[in-house]
Amino acid sequence: MSTNSLRSEITELYRRYDNGQLTASEAGTEEYATLDSFLDALETGDIRAAERQGGEWTANEWVKRGILLNFGLREIHSHTHGDVAYHDVLPLRETEDLPERGTRNTPDGTVIRRGSYVGGDAILMSPAFVNIGAYVGDGTLVDSCDTVGSCAQIGANVKLGANTLIGGVLEPVEDAPVVVEDDVSLGAGCRVTSGFVVGEGCVVGENTLLTPRIPVYDLVDEEIRYGRLPPERRAFTRFVESSVGEHDLFAGGAYKPAVVATDIEATTLDGTEREAALRE
Repeated sequence: MSTNSLRSEITELYRRYDNGQLTASEAGTEEYATLDSFLDALETGDIRAAERQGGEWTANEWVKRGILLNFGLREIHSHTHGDVAYHDVLPLRETEDLPERGTRNTPDGTVIRRGSYVGGDAILMSPAFVNIGAYVGDGTLVDSCDTVGSCAQIGANVKLGANTLIGGVLEPVEDAPVVVEDDVSLGAGCRVTSGFVVGEGCVVGENTLLTPRIPVYDLVDEEIRYGRLPPERRAFTRFVESSVGEHDLFAGGAYKPAVVATDIEATTLDGTEREAALRE
């Protein structure tokens, strides 16, 4: 099925579902064939929850509606994965296509949900979770205890350090998801949420929280930014004085988190290149 045909069918299904004309108990073979084709297209990367247009990341609303339909029009079933029984509206993603593209995933806890894309030469360490609608690019490392949320877009040659959370943004459908562009390195324990965009080639220090609610003090362009880390930045958390200021409850004043962004130093690049060599 072509992308245009799939888009038309998903749009029509969502109209019926949203108007109360179609429920899970009423959906039949034709509707489920469309939903399965939609999930297949997500897994092959033919469609994505968000794309870059004119330099900005924009949500594909019809794709996010298609994901919602796969929950709204399906009933809970019992499934088995190895020796584990679980109960969900969707089975896990089949992974037979991964080794032929040079991608590997380790056992005992690596979960790739149906409707997610994983590129070639990628590594997924256990335990890790990749949710529906997520896109993981070629050569990317998803380390232990990482979560890649629904619709998150992860570029090529990205390193997600251990215990990193990439938040999911499924609703509202017009909101762009979290985006981590190509060649980014996120240190262990980072959190990226609420549609934040990490620009290409950035190196982010461990335990840094990137969210539109926390300002990014860009020392390169001398600007305060929200919701985006520009390309080629080294970023880390610092604490700045809060508007609460001095208060009886806060000895020495109150502080709030912020992110500081600077130029990437040569030693930082050397470190990321050494890690890339180890992965190869």
